[in-house]
Amino acid sequence: MSEQDPPSAPPTARSLNRWGIGTLSLLQTALLAIIVIGANYLALHHFQRWDLSRSEDYSLSPATKRYLQSGDLKERMQPVRWVFCFRRTSPFYERMRALAEEYERLSNGKIELEIVDPIRSADRMEEVSATYGLTLVRDLLVIDARTDDSPPVREAANGTKALNPHVKLVLDDEIGVHSTADGNRRITAFQGEDVMTARLVEALEGRPRKMALIADKSGPGAVVDHPERRALENLLRFQNIELMELRFAGLQEIPSEVEGMVFLAPRYDLEESEAAMIERYWQRPRSALLVLTGAGETPPRLRAFLRSNGVTPRRDRIVTMQKNQLVTSARGMFTAGINFLSDLARQTTEFGGPSTSLEVREGAEDLVSRKIQPMSLVRVDPAFWGETRFGHDRETFSSEEDTPSPLDLAASVTRGAQADDRYAADTSRMIVVANTGFLDPANHRPENLDFLASSVNWLVGRESLAGIGPRSLGTYKLPLYQAQITFINRANLFFLPAALLIIGGIVWSVRRA
Repeated sequence: MSEQDPPSAPPTARSLNRWGIGTLSLLQTALLAIIVIGANYLALHHFQRWDLSRSEDYSLSPATKRYLQSGDLKERMQPVRWVFCFRRTSPFYERMRALAEEYERLSNGKIELEIVDPIRSADRMEEVSATYGLTLVRDLLVIDARTDDSPPVREAANGTKALNPHVKLVLDDEIGVHSTADGNRRITAFQGEDVMTARLVEALEGRPRKMALIADKSGPGAVVDHPERRALENLLRFQNIELMELRFAGLQEIPSEVEGMVFLAPRYDLEESEAAMIERYWQRPRSALLVLTGAGETPPRLRAFLRSNGVTPRRDRIVTMQKNQLVTSARGMFTAGINFLSDLARQTTEFGGPSTSLEVREGAEDLVSRKIQPMSLVRVDPAFWGETRFGHDRETFSSEEDTPSPLDLAASVTRGAQADDRYAADTSRMIVVANTGFLDPANHRPENLDFLASSVNWLVGRESLAGIGPRSLGTYKLPLYQAQITFINRANLFFLPAALLIIGGIVWSVRRA
């Protein structure tokens, strides 16, 4: 029997180093606090916002973003004050506040936003009302772009009061489009960004630009109540451009306050003296012409003026055949290489109504020598051709008579040293579109309206506002049959609760076992 080793002595317990543990805990707490504070600081100054709504309803359009980064706002010494006075119960409160905060964030400090609750901050609301002469308390946004000590409200000699030209209001009635159906008035679209950007431009510029519609040479589309005229006026109004009427009869010179001229579906020809007057206007620095030709033949002298600048409206009709049916709504694509159409480049579109084709002489030597540069803006789909005998016989393409593809539907013309930065701002500009039917509300397409808005802003020297504009919100309906509604109600009231009870019973039985 072997001897057993004596049991070893138990290990001596080590004393706790309480000072060391406490110091380590304090160090860990301090490091954690530094990390949390640093993370919050970085999140405050370096963050990214995402608009997860389906149509990006809370994001600003590229045109507005570009304008907020333009010199019109960046070169200001004083920021533009915005006073947001909307009740929380307003149907536009959340959307308008989110957009106003986006304007402030993207302006890099050039817009200062103050949010006033008319109900909870009654005293401050009274101050705002007294300052800007508001007689009725309503939901509105005040945009104050004054750069001096001039009063926000001015009184005319006859005693009437008006806001300072650099102070504009965005009213709740303007930002919603309403319609009445079945006796009920409801909101069908939201145009908050359209109105806010328009009012910001008006406040910064102080007055609207003026473009003259040549009323006595235009066709029926220029009548005051015509849908095409109203659509053009509304579009120009949102660009802070006033469309005024001008008649050539008895006129010797184009008034100096006119910053652009518009021919809408020209029908009556120019007199020789009037054609000479247009030529003198075109030779001015910063002159602007918008020519929207209709389906009829362009008057001879106006056509000769356009031809001398490299764009000639042809005597044809853009058509194609699809499934043995004649199609007269021209489809095409916006061309690339034009700065003010960069957001629309290579995007397809369709111009409703009749269209004629344009001959655009890009790069012609005789035009280059005169510093005239025409460029195509819309190239028609190759399936279309220019029918020269439209309405006379069954339309089929004839290589001997008709105009083959490629066809152009819209063109721009610049006169002057556009490539020289010293003189680029003094160039004369012209836009020619061989279609007016796209202005009819029945033919409205967002890309075409963006195209026209960008073209007009380019004409008046506002390239920063060119691009894709805001989108109106639509109302979507989900049609359901009565049987489907009954099934949904039964599922909510009976099937789902029963399923939950069964699942709960199974779980309870398993745990009990």
